[in-house]
Amino acid sequence: RSLWEKAGHWANYADNMFTTQSENRDYAIKPMNCPCHVQVFNQGLKSYRELPMRLAEFGACHRNEPSGALHGIMRVRGFTQDDAHIFCTEEQMQAESAAFIKLTMDVYRDFGFTDVEMKLSTRPEKRVGSDELWDRAEAALAAALDSAGLAYDLQPGEGAFYGPKIEFSLKDCLGRVWQCGTLQLDFNLPIRLGAEYVSEDNSRKHPVMLHRAILGSFERFVGILIEHYEGAFPAWLAPTQAVIMNITDKQADFAAEVEKTLNESGFRAKSDLRNEKIGFKIREHTLLKVPYLLVIGDREVEMQTVAVRTREGADLGSMPVAQFAEFLAQAVSRRGRPDSE
Repeated sequence: RSLWEKAGHWANYADNMFTTQSENRDYAIKPMNCPCHVQVFNQGLKSYRELPMRLAEFGACHRNEPSGALHGIMRVRGFTQDDAHIFCTEEQMQAESAAFIKLTMDVYRDFGFTDVEMKLSTRPEKRVGSDELWDRAEAALAAALDSAGLAYDLQPGEGAFYGPKIEFSLKDCLGRVWQCGTLQLDFNLPIRLGAEYVSEDNSRKHPVMLHRAILGSFERFVGILIEHYEGAFPAWLAPTQAVIMNITDKQADFAAEVEKTLNESGFRAKSDLRNEKIGFKIREHTLLKVPYLLVIGDREVEMQTVAVRTREGADLGSMPVAQFAEFLAQAVSRRGRPDSE
C-alpha cells in the first residue's frame, strides 16, 4: 500500500484497484507498471551518463472496471500492457520522443494500419511543474511530430496534470477509431518516488519520465486486428498459413510429406486428408480464411508440385514445394504492408 500511496494511486484510483489484506497490511494488485519501474530505476544511484535509461515490460495489469464497461476482449479487467518507461534528461526529451514515434508508426504499418490519427494534449489548468518546463515539454513533443512529418490535432488543456501527451488512434477497415498508443511525459512521479540522478555539475536532479505504449493492451489490440481484417489475417499472422489437400487417398503420402517439409521450414501448415470431395475441402478452408490452399492430385504427385490457390479464389498455378516455400517466405516478410513497400 505504501508504494501506491506515495505514487498517488491509493487516493485517486483506489476504486479501480483490486486490494486485499494480510497480517494487518493492505496490498494491491498493480493496475499499472509505472511505480514499479521507478523502483527498478531507484536501485543504485544513477549518473547522467547512464541516461536515457529505458525499461520495458509486457506487464500484467488488473483494474476493477465496472461490469457495464466490460466488452469482450476490447475492455477487460486483466490485461497485458506493452509498457515501457524512459528516464531521461530534459535535453533528451525530443530525441527520445522522435525515436518512439518512428518505432510506433513502423509497428502500425507492419500490422497493416496506415490511417493513424495523432493528438497532442497540452497543459491543463491544474498541473505540477513550472510554465517554463511545460513550454519545453510541449515544444519537444510538437517538434518530434513535426520532424516525422506527421499531422496532428492539438487538444489544449487535455494533458495530464503531470505532463503533456501524444495519443495514437487507429482507423480500421470500417472507419472506426480505436485509441491505442500513448506517449506521456511525466515530471511528477519521479519526484513523488524519489527518483534522482547525478547531473554533470554533480548536483542531484529528477529525471523526466516518458510513459510509452504502442499497442496499449495485447488483448484489445488482438480484438482490433480481428475486426480490421475480419479474420482474414495476412500470412505472417494467420494461425494456419497453408493447408494441403489431397484429391484421393493415392496422394495422401505426398500431401503429408509436403506438410512436414513446410513445417520444418518454419511455416504453419496443416494437411486435410479426409475422404471428402476436393470442392468441399476448398470451400471449408476458404471460409476458415487460410491464406493459401494447396491441392494435390495425380499430376502434382508425378511432377512433385502443388497447385496453389488463395482464399480469395486466385489460381497461382502449380509450382515445386521449394518455390512455394520461397513465395510464402516473401509474403510473410512483407507482414501487413502492401506489396509496393
